[in-house]
Amino acid sequence: RFNTENGLFNVMSVNLDKLIENSSKFILKPKDEIVLYSKAVDSNINPTITVSGYVNNPEIFRLESGMTVEDAILSAGGFSEFAKLDVVTVDRIASEISQACNLGIQLCLVIGGGNIFRGLAGSAKGMDRTSADYMGMLATIMNALAMQNSLERIGVQTRVQSAITMTSVCEPYTRRRAIRHMEKGRVVIFAAGTGNPYFTTDTAAALRASEMACEALFKGTKVDGVYDKDPHKHEDAKKYQSISFQDVLTKNLKVLDASAISLARDNDIPVIVFSITEKDSFLKVLNGDNNSSTIIN
Repeated sequence: RFNTENGLFNVMSVNLDKLIENSSKFILKPKDEIVLYSKAVDSNINPTITVSGYVNNPEIFRLESGMTVEDAILSAGGFSEFAKLDVVTVDRIASEISQACNLGIQLCLVIGGGNIFRGLAGSAKGMDRTSADYMGMLATIMNALAMQNSLERIGVQTRVQSAITMTSVCEPYTRRRAIRHMEKGRVVIFAAGTGNPYFTTDTAAALRASEMACEALFKGTKVDGVYDKDPHKHEDAKKYQSISFQDVLTKNLKVLDASAISLARDNDIPVIVFSITEKDSFLKVLNGDNNSSTIIN
């Protein structure tokens, strides 16, 4: 049963026979889910679990030995963009970032805010585009602070710099200060995009990568690379192991917006596209696993 006070579901176990006898005493409410189990379970039937709601691939999965809730959510493609901020996912990504830092890699992050608010979606519903984009920027700051908290809880020194001045919660964006933070081994998270409406976080990522003289730009997304069509909708979608910037633009592939692709191309920064929903995918890519990504150069 859905709890409107905390936004969570409560699990209630009841005797079905008694419930039917006194059904008038138990009135259903919105979002109630009823799951019926048989007393006699066939031992030959493989046990399954159902993952539904705000995940990318809701489905019935086989229950593997030792399977956890996190494993089930990851099997379903992770949380969708409509899900609320999820601590499990944030902590998992933070752990992978920590392991990358231990390899001696300097990292800076640009975090989106689509799980909280997306400017284009607000604009499509009649909101002023500029106001909607600023709301989206504020959402990225919330996500950045959540990631900073997760990283610092596991001992990774982190600084958040915002393109919109909010000195009470994070530093204003300053290129030289960001470089000094990275030289000291800190992770720098860039929030609020470019600070301007009409520009996506993809463009902000390409811009910050150029300013920080990054050797590569890693784009974490829902799929494990660049496809010629949406693999979630088309079974015959073809994955590219590598593709040129020009081909991404001419074929109108939607992995990044055109501004971000052009900026990365002009500054000779390769873009590696990988799945952020797959566990340890970032580390696999860093270790040279080309099957888990697509390189755009």
